[in-house]
Amino acid sequence: MSEMRLIVAGAGGRMGRALTRAISETSGAVLTGALEAPGSELLGTDAGTLAGMSPNGVLLSADLWSLSANADGILDFTVPGATIANVAIAAQRGLVHVIGTTGLSASDDAVIKSVTSRAIVVKSGNMSLGVNLLAALVKRVAQSLDESFDIEILEMHHKAKVDAPSGTALLLGKAAAEGRGVALDDHSARGRDGLTGARRSGDIGFASLRGGTVTGDHRVMFVGPYERIELSHLAEDRMIFAHGALKAAMWAHGKKPGLYSMADVLGLRDF
Repeated sequence: MSEMRLIVAGAGGRMGRALTRAISETSGAVLTGALEAPGSELLGTDAGTLAGMSPNGVLLSADLWSLSANADGILDFTVPGATIANVAIAAQRGLVHVIGTTGLSASDDAVIKSVTSRAIVVKSGNMSLGVNLLAALVKRVAQSLDESFDIEILEMHHKAKVDAPSGTALLLGKAAAEGRGVALDDHSARGRDGLTGARRSGDIGFASLRGGTVTGDHRVMFVGPYERIELSHLAEDRMIFAHGALKAAMWAHGKKPGLYSMADVLGLRDF
């Protein structure tokens, strides 16, 4: 099979640069386009140079339609507005669209889902292989324990992160809710402050910490009478997300249209 031709969206950002490096390290993948926001001072810059490598001749552009003419997929770790703008073009071009953007709203998710009858989308709040295995374990533990065990999710990220709880925390919360057979939106407890009253039975609690340069720490606690089970994942370098996204893109290449997750990529759907 020929190399999979990939576009990196947000190529000038930290995650975009990591994706550029990951593609250069991955057999069977090649960078064919580097997308950046209109008006960015980085437009026209060589993507390889930005990623700390030798120049690769791929210059940052704001024109996804032109870039996508000779591409097979797009790796999209940007912001909700940019991702939604990319969705229609990716679908029209028939690209594999790997979405790692966090902070997407319910209406954003609806837009993404609307194209999956004709487009291949892999979407996850975290592309790390370890985090997605953790989510499968969280679901299984939640299935095994009743509501006498309270579920709390703690996450910490670098001080520049703009959304909370993190997409990963919500991914883990959804896994816990699925294990319990409930909807996360109906059992989510966030931002406790002041006289909140006693903890409501069945809630899934979230706490968010921000500081320094933390790549991403997540802990899921099942807290029962006189005992506690803790499952955790510590990310040490954002390259784990980049390599996971590449694995997702190459797995999805040639699949039927639909909305997939990393659980599908890793064969964990029925774990």
